[in-house]
Amino acid sequence: MEQPAHADSVAAWVNRYIEQQRVLGLREHSLKRASGDLVRFNAWCVERHIDSPRELIVPVLERYRRHLFYYRKANGEPLSPSSQVRELARIKHWCRWLVRQGHLPSNPAADLELPRVPRRQLPHVLDREEVERVLAQPDVSTVVGLRDRVILEVLYSTGIRRMELAGLDVFDVSFAKRTVFVRQGKGRKDRIVPIGERALAWVQKYLDEVRPALLVDAKERALLLSIDGARIGLEAISSVARRCVRSAGIEKPGAAHLFRHAAATFMLENGADLRYIQEMLGHAEIGTTQVYTHVSIDKLQSIHAATHPGAKLERRPPEEAPEAHHRKHKQRRAVLGDDGTAGEG
Repeated sequence: MEQPAHADSVAAWVNRYIEQQRVLGLREHSLKRASGDLVRFNAWCVERHIDSPRELIVPVLERYRRHLFYYRKANGEPLSPSSQVRELARIKHWCRWLVRQGHLPSNPAADLELPRVPRRQLPHVLDREEVERVLAQPDVSTVVGLRDRVILEVLYSTGIRRMELAGLDVFDVSFAKRTVFVRQGKGRKDRIVPIGERALAWVQKYLDEVRPALLVDAKERALLLSIDGARIGLEAISSVARRCVRSAGIEKPGAAHLFRHAAATFMLENGADLRYIQEMLGHAEIGTTQVYTHVSIDKLQSIHAATHPGAKLERRPPEEAPEAHHRKHKQRRAVLGDDGTAGEG
């Protein structure tokens, strides 16, 4: 954020808001996004000589909403509806905060309508053969390759997010209980998730053979390390997953999240209760988990075939061709009389 022009400027109040959100414990990546949204809004205000939040009235905010709709990014693409909603929701929250601070008598954004977001698209899901192909991509004879295999195996086995994977410490993995402790996941909630035997075997091999070779500081507690010995970053995890998906010849979009989708879909297809999957994935609402009931089409097709009375075509003998029917009728008349009764012997 640029240096505020004065203590009552939009920029000054944005800076105070971001600092307060930091004090309240907003995660760093969320702070960065909130700051980016409000910096964009401040730049728009500066261009239009709006010097203070007191000048923000409903028509001004509606003009900004239209600005976001027509805005084009550097690549020429528009902002997605969800991005527009996120930015406007942040402005509404900022204005509400200004009212609580006693700086504004009322919230000018209270009745600002948000754009409608199209219904969430179904996630892309790898099938079982594709998952195994991707898992086989890293060269496990190398230090980095074996670490990359562990990244993929843990993502697939646990269904955790890349942020949660990066945050794992060595002792968060329990080999005795076959669990992983996810500390401060999305929504700052802790949870314990199961991990399979195969993934644990790869983790053990990594701890025995690879992590000591990558470790620089003996006090480092992170489970997964980068080549410089620090805790692995989010982009590095995405890069590993994306590279392996592409090298497996799979064109489906996505990276680390593909394994989360696959884990949930396969468990649902094999009979897992939706609420158990919700707990494992760390979804606050069951509605978020229900998206997997739409992508689990194989299971739905088998149930449909077994239970729907109209699912199967009734097998009947094929009808005779007209020529065959005519031939059969002539043969019958040769044996029977014209009146249809048997002739004399």
